Amino acid sequence: ADCERITPAMLTLMALEQETIDRIVATVPGGARNVQDIYPLAPLQEGILYHHLAAEQGDPYVLKILFDLKRRDRLTAFVDALQHVIDRHDILRTSVVWQGFDTPVQVVWRQAQLTVEEVVLADAAGDIATQLQDRFDPRHYRLDITRAPMLRLAFAQDVVNGRWVAVLLFHHMALDHTAMEVVQHEMQAHLLGEAVPLAAVPYRNYVAQARLGVSEQEHEGFFREMLGDVDEPTLPFGVREVQGDGGNIEQARRPLDGALSLRLRAQARQLGVSAASLVHLAWAQWLGRVSGKDDVVFGTVLMGRMQGGDGADRALGMFINTLPLRVEVGTQGVREGVKATHARLTGLLGHEHASLALAQRCSGVVAPMPLFSALLNYRHSAGLASSSQALAGWEGIETLSNEERTNYPLTLSVDDLGEGFHLSALAVPQIGAQRVCDSMHIALDNLVESLEQAPSTPLNRLSILSPAEHRQVVTGFNTTGRFYPQDQTVSGLFEVQAEVRPHAIAVVQDGQCLTYSELNARANGLARHLVGLGVQPGDSVALGLARSIELLVSQLAVLKCAAVYVPLDVSAPLERQQFMVEDSGAKVLLTLAGMDVPEGMLRVDLDTVELDESADNLDLTQSAEAVAYIMYTSGSTGTPKGV
Repeated sequence: ADCERITPAMLTLMALEQETIDRIVATVPGGARNVQDIYPLAPLQEGILYHHLAAEQGDPYVLKILFDLKRRDRLTAFVDALQHVIDRHDILRTSVVWQGFDTPVQVVWRQAQLTVEEVVLADAAGDIATQLQDRFDPRHYRLDITRAPMLRLAFAQDVVNGRWVAVLLFHHMALDHTAMEVVQHEMQAHLLGEAVPLAAVPYRNYVAQARLGVSEQEHEGFFREMLGDVDEPTLPFGVREVQGDGGNIEQARRPLDGALSLRLRAQARQLGVSAASLVHLAWAQWLGRVSGKDDVVFGTVLMGRMQGGDGADRALGMFINTLPLRVEVGTQGVREGVKATHARLTGLLGHEHASLALAQRCSGVVAPMPLFSALLNYRHSAGLASSSQALAGWEGIETLSNEERTNYPLTLSVDDLGEGFHLSALAVPQIGAQRVCDSMHIALDNLVESLEQAPSTPLNRLSILSPAEHRQVVTGFNTTGRFYPQDQTVSGLFEVQAEVRPHAIAVVQDGQCLTYSELNARANGLARHLVGLGVQPGDSVALGLARSIELLVSQLAVLKCAAVYVPLDVSAPLERQQFMVEDSGAKVLLTLAGMDVPEGMLRVDLDTVELDESADNLDLTQSAEAVAYIMYTSGSTGTPKGV
């Protein structure tokens, strides 16, 4: 504590030059005498720092808790108790510095005073608690993490309701879910005038374990084996943005039914696996259904305390880590799926200190495409004992809200309460947090039922839909029957529309638009040109065009000739397009000048050919059952198949 200068030999967890150390020490008030330790960031801290720096405004990893304090003296007691916890734990006296350094470091201060700010708010401006939350909303408010502690308390008097309202902001870099429970437990002891019997566990112990334990080569070998052949991301509902600020995230919660909780635990015991393994499999199966995949990858939040050393269960700091887990949910039976998931999850725990960046590099998914966009956070949340003595410690202090945020578009947290379970979802609006909770409840119910009654049922046969949703998907969405004159052709119906609404807009592309009469006239001109080239009813005409107005004109023109159009995928290899042309017997190809298309037939470049456009329709009779077009699918053998 009386050190005048910190030297490289004093740092046991990282090697730094003297000049670098001096610059780091200069960031701490009081200099070397106030520096207790300097060491690198833990793996997940590095990821959080990245998102902190990447956020254009606000910070997705600043969390807040809102408190109701009945009297000013309870506010004073609250601050005193929190400062006592800060004094005990080094991670709460830690700052992070990175500017001008090769690698970010965290610096433990010997003394760090909690910033407490009183805010004067006007009752006339609305609810005081709402005003306070809005002012310190992490969507636009940031904590200065270069100063310790990475916490801040702001409070305001609420005269109308006869109380004080306080918001505690803390950075995820310093505290995770379990750590906040420890903070509350120690604050409770202080409020009751009791001493915490056990010494505080230094966070440096965990950093040492994470940095000096399993080698990077071992981590890489494990993740290459698991992810090496994964070349497509798992994106529920196609949502891929994982660099957001959490600003538009919805939240929803629901408990798991008591009976289902008991059945889930019973199945876990019978199979000799953890309840967490069943939940991970249900989540994988749910993701498989909403991403259209039988082989999924998602991020799972590991507590990091399994190998964190002695006392890690009561240590403060960022212990959790997010790592990818791959689960197959195709034709594999439910029981075998549970065992496979349990084995893979157990293996992953041996690498819980690996960095997410390393794991993602071991996959075949090329950056910046994310490997996954959904997380599962399975956490043990039995909670603190609510004895009358414990409640007495918090007398006059009530938690109003406890906000969670994330940069991922979808996170499901499953709280294991010892007997029951609670589901909490954070999701972007296009996914819907409540829908996630409800359908995950169904997925768990169907998984447990299959284990009980038909354990060999393929995983991809399990539903995540409620009966009402199933009826909507199978029946409601398929109620597409509409009356139309079935003795008419498509081109004939279009011609009627062009006559009835000639000046209505028919098609728009990149600012260019055509009315029905203009589109009909262009199609008539092209149809006459095709007839002049010898196109007969029933002949095939290939269309080498991207989605465009020209494509629509061409389709109508071919139909007006009573011919059959054959759309080609212009992004497909020429050999594949050539096969489609030859297989369909097309004699004419409609395209644009400069397009690279198959050869061996009459080519018409629509942007150079002169057409005689006319309002007069062709008078060609054809059956309403005649073929309109041939579409080529990929084919189960790899050879295109015309349908």
